Amino acid sequence: MTHRAISPIDGRYHSKTEPLADHLSEWALMKYRVLVEVRWLIAMSENTDMSEVRELTDAEKDRLTSIVDNFDDRSADAIKKIERTTNHDVKAVEYFIKDQLADTSLADVSEFVHFCCTSADINNLAYAMMIRDAIYKIWLPQAESLVAQLQALAESLADVPMLARTHGQPATPSTMGKELSVFVYRLTRQLKQFKQQDYLGKFSGAVGAYNAHVVAYPKLDWVAISQSFVESLGLTHNPLTTQIESHDFLAEISHNLMRFNTIMLDLCRDMWMYISINYFKQRVVEGEVGSSTMPHKVNPIDFENAEANAGISNATLSHLADKLPVSRYQRDLSDSSAMRNFGVGIAHSYLMVLSAIRGLGKVDINPIALSADLDDVWEVLGEAVQTILRKYGIQNAYEQLKALTRGSHITREALQEFVSTLDIPNDDKQRLLQLTPATYIGLASKLAKLE
Repeated sequence: MTHRAISPIDGRYHSKTEPLADHLSEWALMKYRVLVEVRWLIAMSENTDMSEVRELTDAEKDRLTSIVDNFDDRSADAIKKIERTTNHDVKAVEYFIKDQLADTSLADVSEFVHFCCTSADINNLAYAMMIRDAIYKIWLPQAESLVAQLQALAESLADVPMLARTHGQPATPSTMGKELSVFVYRLTRQLKQFKQQDYLGKFSGAVGAYNAHVVAYPKLDWVAISQSFVESLGLTHNPLTTQIESHDFLAEISHNLMRFNTIMLDLCRDMWMYISINYFKQRVVEGEVGSSTMPHKVNPIDFENAEANAGISNATLSHLADKLPVSRYQRDLSDSSAMRNFGVGIAHSYLMVLSAIRGLGKVDINPIALSADLDDVWEVLGEAVQTILRKYGIQNAYEQLKALTRGSHITREALQEFVSTLDIPNDDKQRLLQLTPATYIGLASKLAKLE
């Protein structure tokens, strides 16, 4: 029962993370291992230089493929039962497949299951495909949906002026759309890098030197065979490894996810603060409770949830990025235990994305609050005035405006009175006199609409 799960991924958040289970669970790892073993057996049967592995009929290939296609909970249970005896998870997969071939026309080729393979050959390919499919089929579509949602919100608010804050203090105005577009641009860059990511695989035996392969078939081009097989799985061949694929690409994926998570954490904190100063209002959800004791509250829980999951994801992925590329001599087993948590990092990032989507879908801009803040800070136009003065070479322009505005609350009338005394061309003087905090937004509206 999910409410007895230790991890919230498989407990409280099970219904949300369930789509990832087909790619990142123990069940999925077993299925992907079966896929690699089956595809390798078929590949050997199609290599005429390996005559001992006879050519399979189309029906026999379909029979082998069906072991993967029909993989279900009973299949997983059968493998786990075998593992209780072997105490070796990959060997259990090998025996499971052999059991499936017993009493069929394929029984005579069953000894070629796992031929010339070390466990790492099977595992590295299985994990690469698992993570690739989880990213491309589950995580990435939601991440793209999030960015598209954010971009649409940014474009709709492109012309809505807002008081910017640097160091938490009133600063030069911008527009809400432009500020959100900054995040769109940052996140889009990370998504682009996800789509350019290589997923590497090795298939070269116990120490990466094809020792058993050459003993069995000394005349074959095993590097070419390995490359062809790895690429047939949609992966990039790594020709130089130890027993294990070096995991550098997994560190790259981890860092890419971490950067995406960190940018999202930045966005969620900004949204939280915009809500706290009433720039955004949250729509009330019927039946939802904001506080167990304060009935008036509508809390920004989706952004808080996203922030928490971004942190947990980054903590997990940071360790994996540091740990996985390091292995003693030709391999140690610590990567195997660590790898089992890769799905944890992806799942928490996925939860972050889902929470942010919900949060963004529940906010409405509050133009009254934004206008009120802008109308109260005429001193922010000091930048504009001193820039015009410097344009005409007026000495101590910055210092004059600093004396007038720094730490002071300036009214519209006081600022315009100051501008009226300036010895500058009339066109510039009139532009300054007509300027308001709400119109002093530079190219913010245009920038918010950049593709």
